[in-house]
Amino acid sequence: VQLQASGGGSVQAGGSLRLSCVASGFTLDYYNIGWFRQAPGKEREGVSCMEKSSVDAYYSDSVKGRFIISRDNAKNTVYLQMNVLKPEDTAVHFCAADPQNCHRGMEYWGKGTLVTVSS
Repeated sequence: VQLQASGGGSVQAGGSLRLSCVASGFTLDYYNIGWFRQAPGKEREGVSCMEKSSVDAYYSDSVKGRFIISRDNAKNTVYLQMNVLKPEDTAVHFCAADPQNCHRGMEYWGKGTLVTVSS
């Protein structure tokens, strides 16, 4: 069972990035999927989560209106489209999956991908 995130990089404020997270060893259709991030010296925080029904998606107040979570079950992949990036978005971003809920203790975690936003 593995989640592999990619797509991080360095971008100037106002720019965009799209993160991808590919699952292997299990089928994402049956899982709630989430993105979390951890900035230097700070605790990990939830960014966005989508329920397995794909009907409901949640966003933190800090990214609402700028980030969009999506999933392509055929590709077993989750995406996070990040627009109008700000320096405070700088963090290691992680994807996670859980069969029951969107919450901090998701069952499966991928290694993070670093996003750096310069002013």
